[in-house]
Amino acid sequence: MIALVTGAGSGIGAAIAERLAADGHSVAVNDLHLSAAQETVDRITGAGGTAWAFAADVSDEPGVAAMVDEVRNTLGAPEILVNNAGFGHQAPFLDITPEQFDRMFAVHVRGTYLLTRACLPAMLDKGEGIVVNVASQLGQIGGVELVHYAGAKAAIIGMTKSLAREVSTKGVRVNAVAPGPINTPLVEALSEDWKAAKKAELPLGRFGSPAEIGGVVSFLCSPDAALFVGQTLGPNSGDVML
Repeated sequence: MIALVTGAGSGIGAAIAERLAADGHSVAVNDLHLSAAQETVDRITGAGGTAWAFAADVSDEPGVAAMVDEVRNTLGAPEILVNNAGFGHQAPFLDITPEQFDRMFAVHVRGTYLLTRACLPAMLDKGEGIVVNVASQLGQIGGVELVHYAGAKAAIIGMTKSLAREVSTKGVRVNAVAPGPINTPLVEALSEDWKAAKKAELPLGRFGSPAEIGGVVSFLCSPDAALFVGQTLGPNSGDVML
């Protein structure tokens, strides 16, 4: 199948793209920066997989439309869409500027909307497709000084459930993944005291790896997940138990 993964130039997105390519899918690797997307593509093709790099800001409607058209012309219409693009920012609520709040929702929420809106018609025409939205456990439990981030991730979970109810009868499965703390550069840059304290809170006592999130997305994109609709899977080391 043809898979489009956003924000796949590094971290979780790159691991998802690499895993889907290893599963045999042809992967369109998106990132804001073409050079970052190309690095992921190079690793995929070096391992024998099939991938192409595409640059776009997922919050920009014309840019998204142009990128999806380019993917169609290069590979064909995406049959799998993984909405992963995002970024982190932490600040006390009263210090979050309107511009920072708007940008958080533009990338995470508007980006998920725009990409899905661009890819969904072809899936509906075909009568099959898979959408996986990457949320966060913070969208389920909140986080101190993360009102904008947790709010955006909670919105993605709500969008996932609502869209799943709308299109599951038409052959398109929509689910979400809400990772807990993952060993990405963003987390690794945090203080050792914070990391030690957070690990002590987790039943597993450790953070996850990007590859482990790639494995969860791989499952949701497989026939084994045929009964999963509107679900939010939680690879979070036990931080959230639902």
